[in-house]
Amino acid sequence: MGMPTDPIMLLSMVNLKLRDFYSSLDALCDDLDIDKADLCAKLHAVGYDYDGQRNQFI
Repeated sequence: MGMPTDPIMLLSMVNLKLRDFYSSLDALCDDLDIDKADLCAKLHAVGYDYDGQRNQFI
């Protein structure tokens, strides 16, 4: 399954996976072979940044 192209759907999917399956953004990106910088840039463009303490994009 590919990553959603809609940024809000991407946000929802990534935060769900971070909450339920991964202890960090690095673990998610490594496991799913996702470019971390690209993911962060896409979500930053719509106003969301990763918070490591919360382990979610806020």
